[in-house]
Amino acid sequence: MRNLTKFYIDGAWTAAAGRPVLEIINPADETAFAQISLGNANDVDDAAIAARNAFDRYAQSSRQDRLSLFEQILEAYQARYAELAAAISEEMGAPIKLAMEAQAATGLAHFQTAMTILKDYKFTENRGAFDLIREPVGVVGLITPWNWPVNQIACKVAPALAAGCTIVLKPSEVAPVSACILTEILDAAGVPKGVFNMVNGTGPEVGAAIAAHPEIDMVSFTGSTRAGVEVAKAAAPTVKRVAQELGGKSANIILDDADLKQAVSHGVIACMMNSGQSCNAPTRMLIPAAKMNQAAEIAEAAAATVKTGDPKDEATMIGPVASAQQWAKIQRMIDQGLAQGARLVAGGTGKPEGLEKGYYVKPTVFANVTNDMTIAREEIFGPVLSMIAYADEDDAVAIANDTPYGLAAYVFSGDLGHAEKVAKRLRAGQVQLNGAGVDFSAPFGGYKQSGNGREWGEFGFEDFLETKAVIRPAG
Repeated sequence: MRNLTKFYIDGAWTAAAGRPVLEIINPADETAFAQISLGNANDVDDAAIAARNAFDRYAQSSRQDRLSLFEQILEAYQARYAELAAAISEEMGAPIKLAMEAQAATGLAHFQTAMTILKDYKFTENRGAFDLIREPVGVVGLITPWNWPVNQIACKVAPALAAGCTIVLKPSEVAPVSACILTEILDAAGVPKGVFNMVNGTGPEVGAAIAAHPEIDMVSFTGSTRAGVEVAKAAAPTVKRVAQELGGKSANIILDDADLKQAVSHGVIACMMNSGQSCNAPTRMLIPAAKMNQAAEIAEAAAATVKTGDPKDEATMIGPVASAQQWAKIQRMIDQGLAQGARLVAGGTGKPEGLEKGYYVKPTVFANVTNDMTIAREEIFGPVLSMIAYADEDDAVAIANDTPYGLAAYVFSGDLGHAEKVAKRLRAGQVQLNGAGVDFSAPFGGYKQSGNGREWGEFGFEDFLETKAVIRPAG
């Protein structure tokens, strides 16, 4: 049993005396392998005061000092890369190949990207009669989820540190082990005392205290829309900045001129990746009505290639979902799809054959879904795809936009220019065309109930800056 019951406050690992202890469960075998302490508002207060005391000094640090710090962080990260990937795989069920090639890799990429931006960023610009100055926003509270645990910590911590902010982090209590390793990495790299602080705990206890704390100037939250609303409410009395990356129900429009087999097969695999536990997963596949039966056959064949199994197996494509609670929710949603008349093409309820131990879900595809069904409206956060027919292109755009979310969207076409025209009509923060990959310099964030603000790249960097005008007298 790995003992991770201390918090990291003011540059030291601090015993959490008298705090409740939570066992961390490996979702692949349902056994406890680590334990953390669950903090409270007093621990947040200690961390926030430490961050406040460190802020003035760190905010005035030079660009070169911060660049040197990032060089040390990258070196320390690389030294523990494999260990970090293994922890992610164990705590949330990611296949080890995915953990090595994507989960741990994204964290490294965010630190590299923030460092690149910091090298040339213009913190001061002359605008004639005034200087435009961008300064660190202050003490920032970061609340992060379990599905891409290091990615979603790093895409906040890296730009915040580069901008000159000090930090209080609450990682997910479902997958906190990688956060503890990342904290050790930052400590080994020499992050100054009080600049980075980490308190484990639950959202209603530690998360709410971070959102409400008067010494915290900004809170950046990634998680469900429901929890995001609570964070915003808690933050409102102190009028702090709130940045949120929330839920999604992303449409994947397969246009009539697309290569149907290629587009549908790619869409199925993309939906299933990370066991469907990605907020931007393409979970609604929009198909020309005349091609629905053909597309369903292609989707069935693609789902059959998705190897579900032990995360330690290099051949595994998807592992278990992260928790028993998540597994039960997905089963309820699949039942809803069946009850509301969607046609089951692949998968279904229950666990895959031979995987009775662990929180495994069958790769599931529904055809003939209508956009008013529960499985088309609500974020399932599992390997479940809904295929929806559309009459024409205008209908496809209307269906894609008929959602309370607006995080991401996808378009496939035989003509890239055609795909680009459709992309401009979609109410989503990021649209990927013809299977385009990740770009860490592109903004990531959503319209509508998918949040506000943008993460990643220069846009994420500027979320952690305030803007000041210094005006000179005329003449």
